[in-house]
Amino acid sequence: MSEQPEPVTAEALRIAEALVFASDRPVAAARLQSVLPPGQQAEAVLAALAESLAGRGVEVHAVAGGFALRTSPDLTARLTRVIEVPKRLPRAAMEALAVIAWHQPVTRGEIEEVRGAALSQTTLEALLEAGLVAPRGQREAPGRPTLWGTTPRFLEQFGLTSLRDLPKREELVSGDAAVPLLAALTPPGNGAA
Repeated sequence: MSEQPEPVTAEALRIAEALVFASDRPVAAARLQSVLPPGQQAEAVLAALAESLAGRGVEVHAVAGGFALRTSPDLTARLTRVIEVPKRLPRAAMEALAVIAWHQPVTRGEIEEVRGAALSQTTLEALLEAGLVAPRGQREAPGRPTLWGTTPRFLEQFGLTSLRDLPKREELVSGDAAVPLLAALTPPGNGAA
């Protein structure tokens, strides 16, 4: 006979809320589990926290393999008038980011080939500085070019749980004309809490 899990305690909820609030990145269930009282299960505590915050000013969202507090989507429009919006990436950087997201790991030359345009060092540095891409090794080819891939910050920024949440390539094509990849990579309207 299996033992029923203990009900979520007020103390466990407080700990989870504090950790998710204070963390600079999404909190994985295993990370929360390490600080919970004995008998409390992180998944149950996170579900109870999400339920208790539903409809409030901030809500718990699953992003980048963990959980983070985000502004409720219905309040985003009001808050964008008073909260400083982060600097937007130039179009070339967004195009390069879209190519990296769908083709990773990918070399700079491959990015240029897909885009049909050169990728400047400034553009690549902007993506690195934003923490959206990182080196993922080197291709076994002459010159051993660097392979690029997206980061957990990319998932967090675009509100994705994993790369599987990216639209499929066939969803990006309408008739004979391709829908711009940039539209598919528009960050969600909810800002960080």
